Amino acid sequence: MEYKDYYQILGVGRQASQDEIKKAYRKLALKYHPDRNPNNKDAENTFKEANEAYQVLSDPEKRAHYDRLGADYSRWQRQGAPSGGFDWGQWTTGQPGGVHVEYSGNIDDLFGQGGFSDFFQQVFGGLGGFEPRGRRGRVARQPVYEQPVTVSLEEAFRGGTRLMQLDGRRLEVKIPAGARSGTKVRMAGVGPAGRGGQPSDIYLVIEVADDPRFKREGDDLHTEVEVDLYTAVLGGEVRVPTLDGQVVLKVPAGTQPGQSIRLKGRGMPLLKNNKQRGDLFAKINVRLPKNLTDEQRRFFQELAGGSKT
Repeated sequence: MEYKDYYQILGVGRQASQDEIKKAYRKLALKYHPDRNPNNKDAENTFKEANEAYQVLSDPEKRAHYDRLGADYSRWQRQGAPSGGFDWGQWTTGQPGGVHVEYSGNIDDLFGQGGFSDFFQQVFGGLGGFEPRGRRGRVARQPVYEQPVTVSLEEAFRGGTRLMQLDGRRLEVKIPAGARSGTKVRMAGVGPAGRGGQPSDIYLVIEVADDPRFKREGDDLHTEVEVDLYTAVLGGEVRVPTLDGQVVLKVPAGTQPGQSIRLKGRGMPLLKNNKQRGDLFAKINVRLPKNLTDEQRRFFQELAGGSKT
């Protein structure tokens, strides 16, 4: 079995902070997301690897277990990789805290993203990161399983349905419009059997990928648009991207560089009330002319002189 260097996959050092790990993952997820690279197998594989690496390194317990494994694997390599191979057996019981869950279900085709590598399933249990949640010191009535899933901002905006394969069953999963990072989608009764033989629930934990066009703050979106000096001074119109398509924004005369103009109701739908939406704020970046004609230069000199009187 091949050892996976998750730090190398994300392009971070082994002492990287959680913020650095998250930033590196989001950068890769944004670049290689299947929605942005249709029918591109290499991009899809890179996205899968980045997702797998993030599931491990973003979880303190998984990361600690992985780091101990990595140290042991490095020692084995320094010893010249003795014959007989590396002893994976001592690392296949999962991390402290009971992450290893025995289950024969097929989660490899989750959302069409292909699941997790043999390395991940061997080391962290064959469920691709599903983890039982229960209060410590008490016996949970029924185990609950969580699985992170990344969606694009447009998917979070519109909502939609995805298909997944689980133990030979094709299941539809509805991503609600307005979903945020941390939103949980319940799939009732589709998980492994718990106490009394009753099937457990699986919760998909949404992670909304960054979008290069917009910054999200709650239900509001922020974007930047560029206008020329003359439009900023005299007023005019400029096209602004929204998740509904481009719209025309009226720029008032005398608009200042860095000023934000509000487009009401052009933000994200509210999760619990899709009929309402947040706002979109367009920050105005003024583009200054680089090459002035003699006449234009004299005009600006006159303006400058007049402003001093």
